[in-house]
Amino acid sequence: MQQSTVRIQWREILTISALIAFTFLALLLPSKIAMIVTAIVFIIFAYKKPFESLLYLVIYVAVRPFLTEINSGLKLIGDLITAVLLVKLLISSKFDLKNLLKFKLFEWAFFAFLLFGAVVGYFNEVSLGAVIFQIRTFIIMYLIYYFLSRSQLPSNWMTKLAWTGVGLGWILSLHGIIEKISIRQWLLPYYWKHTVLSTENMSRIYGLPGNPNSLALILMFSIIAVLFLKYLYKNGEFKILLNISIVLFIGIFILTFSRGTIISAFVLAVIYIIFTKNFKLIKQLVISGIAAIIFVYFPVIGGVNLVQALGVEAPEGIAGGIGDRLNQTLDEKNIERMTSNGRIFYIKKGFEILSDYPLTGAGFGTFGGAATVSYGSPIYEEYGIDLSIYFENKIYSDNQYIQIIAETGAIGVILFAIFLIGMLVLFWKNRSSKFSIFMMGLWFSTCCSGAYYNIWELKVYTLFFFIIFGLFALQQNFYKQYRLK
Repeated sequence: MQQSTVRIQWREILTISALIAFTFLALLLPSKIAMIVTAIVFIIFAYKKPFESLLYLVIYVAVRPFLTEINSGLKLIGDLITAVLLVKLLISSKFDLKNLLKFKLFEWAFFAFLLFGAVVGYFNEVSLGAVIFQIRTFIIMYLIYYFLSRSQLPSNWMTKLAWTGVGLGWILSLHGIIEKISIRQWLLPYYWKHTVLSTENMSRIYGLPGNPNSLALILMFSIIAVLFLKYLYKNGEFKILLNISIVLFIGIFILTFSRGTIISAFVLAVIYIIFTKNFKLIKQLVISGIAAIIFVYFPVIGGVNLVQALGVEAPEGIAGGIGDRLNQTLDEKNIERMTSNGRIFYIKKGFEILSDYPLTGAGFGTFGGAATVSYGSPIYEEYGIDLSIYFENKIYSDNQYIQIIAETGAIGVILFAIFLIGMLVLFWKNRSSKFSIFMMGLWFSTCCSGAYYNIWELKVYTLFFFIIFGLFALQQNFYKQYRLK
């Protein structure tokens, strides 16, 4: 039986690998041709193999910034797959709208929040395009939850998802090592190679996601995938591979120097260990962490120093360690920068906007979100926000809560709170299972992340969150489930 399971996994791994190879080959095509060719291939594939296309989507979303930086023709793959999955569900349900339109409280609050922010933004002179863009940013990964929570899963799909997470971790980790040791010169798009990084970020691995915090968040899920597989294969199958994997992933996780993600991962681990009383997990994580420092962290830093010793020019601080990164947290210059044009500045400006729009906020597309990055904001000049001093003239609020406060005011805050608490209530009601406890830990971890990232706009994170949440909803039978033919 075990051999059959492994054989099925390898067959599907080859399918996903072929799709990944095809995606990278499509980088060589002119952008318009690449867009047409990939659209045809993935529309057909997603319709015929919806659950395999979800596995592919996990990898695609993680490396999408790298792909689209080289060839913009590949930017619609994720949206196309998502749209096809919804159509597939609709057809498989025989257009059972009565059940398809049944939602939980957290979903109704989410929809109301999106509608409210959109209407307010539109009436405050935000362009329709920007409003739609912001709605899409918030809702696109929820649609994956919608599809998954209402579909009958094929056998062993959670196991396949976990192996996909492990495979993704290997891709990102090996690329991260190459990026670090090559002084950001190998296997990177031209623009990324020549981007001048700040002193604080010079030593960090950015990877295929193009952002060290995003890379760390993805690796956190890859580590979770390894732990799940180690629990699943209690007889020791794949023991060596999984042990090597977790050491590698933790090592690269450390090399991202992502302080926020370390806090979030710590919160998740503490809540899960305390509520499940699985104290053996502490030993496992500590041993893996020590091994990661010895066999990954120090050798990679040593490799960078060796490359520099051989005469390769490198920016000062490129080989900086985690101690340097932590010292920057309380550095006087760093605090001054956060106050003048960084996170503390954004919080002050957010409350300044709130004081003028206490009930409604200024609306979607006005402050520190995905829409303002792409379309700008009609109120920045009024509030003295000078984009010219920021990298690429763009800013995120780097705090999901201050963005929601500024853009949707008291009403939006209440709606978003119902959205969040509505999910927590569902997890708490079913707290007898380890899966529920994990979801509570993930919920608190996500809420912590919202204090220093625009976490609910970060697709590489919300994809994982909503996939796992969708699996939880399936286990608890929240909705009618349909067999996809």
